[in-house]
Amino acid sequence: MQLRFGLTLALSAFGLMGCSSMGINNGSLDYKNTASLEPLKYPEGSMVRPATPLYPAPKVDPLALEHAPKLENKKGNRFAIPRPNQVQENSLINSQDDNTNVNRPQLVRDGNQNPLLKIDGNSATIWQYTLATLSSLNHSIVGQSKNRYEVTIKVDQKVYVLRLTSVGASNNLAVFNADNSFADQEIAAELLTQIYQNWPA
Repeated sequence: MQLRFGLTLALSAFGLMGCSSMGINNGSLDYKNTASLEPLKYPEGSMVRPATPLYPAPKVDPLALEHAPKLENKKGNRFAIPRPNQVQENSLINSQDDNTNVNRPQLVRDGNQNPLLKIDGNSATIWQYTLATLSSLNHSIVGQSKNRYEVTIKVDQKVYVLRLTSVGASNNLAVFNADNSFADQEIAAELLTQIYQNWPA
């Protein structure tokens, strides 16, 4: 009775442990031993449609194969994805904690349907990116505020004010007329779309 119970327990433990921990070859590396097959040949005189392969095998340079990463376990008998290094994880955490981190802008509209660019991140960095984008768009900058994130630009011989306002970690970029009223929605949307499309980060 005890022998039967012990055997059952051992088989259960082996089943729960799985074959992967035992390092048994599961055929996941068999693709390395494949051979090229000749195209399908038909008997002479037969009328068939031309057969084109759906997934043709690419021609790979032998030097590229030689220097390709080895995606296998230590025993070399199973496919295994390499684990990330601890150094990479730490640097990733540090880059996320960096206060100059800026997300991609999002085109949104406020309650009055005025177009805005919503950007999460550090305001100073976002403003630097905004000025760089304006420079790449060749819009002439007429003036720039020293106290806040605001720049006066000329588009099609008309003056507009581009202003960045922040609430916590979220920032909104909006286009105003010279009298501080919101700019025409179509013009503002076009300018903000250009900034969005040419955003450097």
